Amino acid sequence: MKKVIFLDHDGVICLSDQWGSRSKKKVKHYKYKGGSEPTLDCRFDNFDPKAVSILNSIIEKTGADIVVSSDWRYHATLEEMGEYYTMKGIIKKPIAYTPDLSECTWYLDKDFEWTPRWDLEQSRSIEIQQYLIDHPDITNWVAIDDLNMGNSESWKVWGLSNFVLTPRSREGIKQSGIKKKILEFL
Repeated sequence: MKKVIFLDHDGVICLSDQWGSRSKKKVKHYKYKGGSEPTLDCRFDNFDPKAVSILNSIIEKTGADIVVSSDWRYHATLEEMGEYYTMKGIIKKPIAYTPDLSECTWYLDKDFEWTPRWDLEQSRSIEIQQYLIDHPDITNWVAIDDLNMGNSESWKVWGLSNFVLTPRSREGIKQSGIKKKILEFL
């Protein structure tokens, strides 16, 4: 039995009060380190410690692995992301990234309307579904995101069934009831 959490960062474990913290860290880095390459910590905004604690408790309870679906995957190798997770106190490093939309094929023969209003949601949902198709050994999974990728509306044929929305970007997975919903899928 393989369990997976498809994890977005912004609005889930990197909360809106930390958005832009990487810019402040870079300014400080260049001020004191000159022209040297920014450290890994300077390349990303901070994770919320309480959100990390909740994520860790979910991992401890379920043994689930993490697959990063966040667009942060475009800014670091998987190894670097794992280092950042460790640096920020997450007890498991991610095992993979979801594929880029350009690498996804399963949806090409599906009949649904692509709309600019739902572009990010559709893209990320398709990427997660491609990962699931490519990894049939996954038995339990959940996608957690602040983008609404759920299939609760009948017209969202591209939506995800095992989805938990974190609608409050200042709270992310700290929001009341979110942890329980996540655990129900795992």
